[in-house]
Amino acid sequence: MRAARALWRALAGGTARLASGVHQTWRRSLQLRVVTITLVASSLLVGGFAYLIADKITNILVENAQTDVLLRLQNGREYARKQFNPYSQAQEAQFQDTIDGTVNYLAGGDPAQTSGVVVAITGDTFTPGTIAPHASPDVQVRPLIGQELRASVAAGNVAHQIRTGTLGAERTKYLVYGSPVPTRFGQVELYYIVPLARQDATAADARATVVATGAALVLLLGLLAALVTRLVVTPVRVAARTAQRLSAGLLDQRMVVNGEDDLALLAASFNQMATNLQRQILRLEEMSRLQRRFTSDVSHELRTPLTTVRMAADLIFAERDEFDPAVARSAELLQAELDRFEELLTDLLEISRFDAGFAVLDSEPTDLVPVVHRVAERLAGLAERAGVTIELDVPDTPVIAEVDPRRVERVLRNLVGNAVEHGEAKPVLITLGMDQSAVAITVRDHGVGLKPGEEKLVFNRFWRADPSRARQTGGTGLGLSISLEDARLHGGWLEAWGAPGQGAQFRLTLPARAGDRLTTSPLRLVPADAALPFGGPRDGGLLAIGPGSGAGALAIGPPGESDRAEVTS
Repeated sequence: MRAARALWRALAGGTARLASGVHQTWRRSLQLRVVTITLVASSLLVGGFAYLIADKITNILVENAQTDVLLRLQNGREYARKQFNPYSQAQEAQFQDTIDGTVNYLAGGDPAQTSGVVVAITGDTFTPGTIAPHASPDVQVRPLIGQELRASVAAGNVAHQIRTGTLGAERTKYLVYGSPVPTRFGQVELYYIVPLARQDATAADARATVVATGAALVLLLGLLAALVTRLVVTPVRVAARTAQRLSAGLLDQRMVVNGEDDLALLAASFNQMATNLQRQILRLEEMSRLQRRFTSDVSHELRTPLTTVRMAADLIFAERDEFDPAVARSAELLQAELDRFEELLTDLLEISRFDAGFAVLDSEPTDLVPVVHRVAERLAGLAERAGVTIELDVPDTPVIAEVDPRRVERVLRNLVGNAVEHGEAKPVLITLGMDQSAVAITVRDHGVGLKPGEEKLVFNRFWRADPSRARQTGGTGLGLSISLEDARLHGGWLEAWGAPGQGAQFRLTLPARAGDRLTTSPLRLVPADAALPFGGPRDGGLLAIGPGSGAGALAIGPPGESDRAEVTS
């Protein structure tokens, strides 16, 4: 029994794999679909015509045989009637001899023949008495004369039927015609039994010829469809491969133009499009390179005057107590704006390194618990001024991961500072979690939250949810953008959730071992206390911004499932 089940599973698995392979081939090959549809359609069409033609030929052969037999039957009936009319009831014995002679004559005069047309005369309704069937050749014809045919002929009708039986060596199909022959003292029945072997052979040959011709025509149509499809599909495949190479960055790839037909026009148009795209991409790359170079150069060049201004501002700030209140306040504002300007330059330099691809990850085994505590302590003063309490939910045991501690701390500092600024004087919760493959940190605030669609914009550079809102931290607007790049550099995710009036939650997920691929996160993106508009507190959609080029991509799914990053930007 186990062997049978194993064999059945193996057969089922093999069938499933074969069906899957056929399905994939069918979906991927345009030529296969066109050829198959052509073969099926032409087979149905040719098969229908072949059936009609073969049926028509068979009917014509049978009709010809019927016409011939009917003519012979009419002539034979007149001849028999003339032979039987001179006899009276007193001459019954001579009448029997006349029947034998008549049958032999109508059969062709050779009573010894064993094939061909059989002529028989019966007298089931003969008035003086029943006469035995007389047939030439002398064969048993009763099995071939059906009951219905005998009854119809006995009623005075000319009738026929097709019967299959054995009169000679082989079982053959016969056409049986019967007609009554009236006499002075009763009625006899004349039957012509004609073999249809020749007609069957001719019909079989015709069917075979039609089938062979149809099969050849179907194959020819299939080859023609394959040839025509190949002429069309080959340039399309070449265009697809060329487009793939172009998308891979090989901008010098072009199609070969042959002839002046529509396909050649397609290839020429494709090449012109590729040339224009290459020119545009190169121009954009040059502009981007110049922009990055300009940003980097400006940031570096501003360092020197900023240092000079900083020294002068520090001197003025240190002596502000000796100035009148208006000048002292100006010194304080100058000092604050210089701090923000210096921070902005630092962020611009960091962004330029990310854009240029020069950012380097210095991974090392790091305990993230002290990192979280250190970030909370450094932002305690800011939280106190904003009236926000920072709460921690971290394990008592170390949480070790191979990360760049400087970058992780910077990400957390940006997330917590952003939560404090938008926390509306409500607690901010920092949660740290870990599983076998990843570590995650969530920062939850209960402030104004994010409006629908703002989750897609929150990581954009210099974007603010409310431009009129006063900043508590004097941020540069680049913090979340740099945080996203830091997460991507680790091979991790930085995701956001928010709802109006319910606050927001950011989740940073990093692989526990550098270089590993993330599949799930130890912590949920949608907080447990979120009451989404779809109904229950755990219902609704989540909006995740994951790793990739640019700011991020929208991913909507039920929060009841595992928070796996399905869409990357």
